[in-house]
Amino acid sequence: MQNILSAGLLSKNIKIKKYRNQILPVILYGCETWSLTLREKCSLRLFENRVLKRKFGLERDEVTGEWRKVHNEELNDLYCSPNIVRMIKSRRMRLAGHVARMGKKRGVYSVLMGKPEGKRPLGRPRFRWEDNIKMDLQEVGCGGME
Repeated sequence: MQNILSAGLLSKNIKIKKYRNQILPVILYGCETWSLTLREKCSLRLFENRVLKRKFGLERDEVTGEWRKVHNEELNDLYCSPNIVRMIKSRRMRLAGHVARMGKKRGVYSVLMGKPEGKRPLGRPRFRWEDNIKMDLQEVGCGGME
């Protein structure tokens, strides 16, 4: 896919469609159940920026007339779609809605909302899926909802 995304013969719209239809589904497979750390979020954003830079390529500066790399903020404006971390959060919240409507006897509910048995390692506990959902709800502004 690197050759296709960096090819000069294809238009930017075709490259965006290739990215959305072929690359993103592979990357985001099963992302609804992920418990992302800051390092994972940064690596996903880095990957997305690399793909977008390869897709949009260099840009000619209007003042000097020289070719320059496109900055990340400009990439976000050109791509005009939510970034990969926001897509993961929205998918995770959509699954949380489905899980909340399920009964407590369903397997998915017991796996995602249940408390595992056994000891945890020393130090700060790792974020669970439920903790990430609560943080996502606070970002949206629905922090008091259960």
